[in-house]
Amino acid sequence: MKTSQSRMTRQRRIILEELSKTCSHPTVDEIYTMVKEKLPNISLGTVYRNLDLLAENNQIIKLETAGSMRRYDANLHPHSHIRCICCGKVYDIPHIDTAKLDLNAECLHDFSCLQVRVEIDGLCPHCSHKKQ
Repeated sequence: MKTSQSRMTRQRRIILEELSKTCSHPTVDEIYTMVKEKLPNISLGTVYRNLDLLAENNQIIKLETAGSMRRYDANLHPHSHIRCICCGKVYDIPHIDTAKLDLNAECLHDFSCLQVRVEIDGLCPHCSHKKQ
């Protein structure tokens, strides 16, 4: 994978600043809405491209949970995530040590393991309360 260290444009800086202000793991559309207040002429495509560049340059984390919309996180400290299957919100949880997982060659079907992510799905307190 080719990483392009691009200069920090004004648009990219504002996208990163706005993402850094929230811990809600926003979608592209939510980030676009936040950024549009400061950059009224920015396009959704520009936000997509800049988020991809920021993720490629390891300045943000792109959360691509199977079956849900892409979300973004500016928190680069080691931590894990849990997603509510009802409302779709994503929350930070303490880091899960994936080094303790037994990933032997038989388990991996001869794949070379590059990265391990743990996906945790559940019900947030608000949705749990609504279901009762």
